[in-house]
Amino acid sequence: MKKGPLKRFTESVGAENLSLMIALVIMVALIASQTEFFFSARNLLNIGQNMAVVGLIAVGMTLVIVSAGLDISVGSIAGCASVICALMVSQVGTVIGGVAFGIGIGILLGLVNATIISILRVNAVVATLATFSAFRGLAFLIAPGGRPVGVLDPTLAQLGSGRFFQFGEFPGIPIAFVILLVVAVCAHFVMRTTVFGRSIYSMGGNPDAARLAGINLTRMRYYIYAISGALSGLAGVIVTARTSSGQPASGTQGLELEAITAVFLGGALLSGGKGTIVGSMLAVLLLATLSNGMNLLGIPTFYQLVAKGLLLVLAVAIGQWRLARAEKEQARLTAAGEG
Repeated sequence: MKKGPLKRFTESVGAENLSLMIALVIMVALIASQTEFFFSARNLLNIGQNMAVVGLIAVGMTLVIVSAGLDISVGSIAGCASVICALMVSQVGTVIGGVAFGIGIGILLGLVNATIISILRVNAVVATLATFSAFRGLAFLIAPGGRPVGVLDPTLAQLGSGRFFQFGEFPGIPIAFVILLVVAVCAHFVMRTTVFGRSIYSMGGNPDAARLAGINLTRMRYYIYAISGALSGLAGVIVTARTSSGQPASGTQGLELEAITAVFLGGALLSGGKGTIVGSMLAVLLLATLSNGMNLLGIPTFYQLVAKGLLLVLAVAIGQWRLARAEKEQARLTAAGEG
């Protein structure tokens, strides 16, 4: 039977991504009907800039969740990286060193998570819940007196608030947003076309089959958590660049909730084996648009927190419903085949 254009389009973008696109269009229409400033070039590009920090963490979180893991400590890792970066720039005077050490501490803490999960055999949720607290405390220990570390360096500031192609009335494309795009495109390519990406899906979908196929699950877990840690570290560096200070908590607290919400909204399942970078980025855009719209409309921050919490519950519930429906359909087909 020949498929119609709508059916072909739905299959090409995916049902979950299409749902996110529809939700985004509806949300934009509602916000734009209440404020004339939404579609201004500056506001739209600000949404892109505000996506960068959560988006980078969500890319790493996608790899973790697809592999049937979870990392609740990413916000704390970003806090440590933010402080380390600020200290390197303010005390040593090296922006490159600040960026490198920020990403490096992210990798190191990611490897700590992988060790606890793989070697000590601690459940990923419990392990990263523990390191969420431990790494946050570490960030305060590193920061002198537990206070934010001020850093006034114009080169570093460009990373957080600088823009490309800024001319005339055009506000320019945020550098942080461009970094997110490059990372997301590379991650999408890796997940869709490489052996490493297919191995992540395999270990999440069926770890026993993946092990029998010769995939070293322990080594893969180290790679995945190191990548997630590195991207969390880069996000922490951007927080430092944007706020001109190393923040142990402010600016990084709550990032784990937003990243996890985005990945589940993007179609990932808690059981692993499913999820895409494109879906996660669409969900990050949805969340950033929601926050931007609420700010434009003067809605208090605590309502935003309630909305994001409800979105997380809704995303996980829809994922579990899809999983149950797929298992029921599989059982029906199996029974029909045997009959």
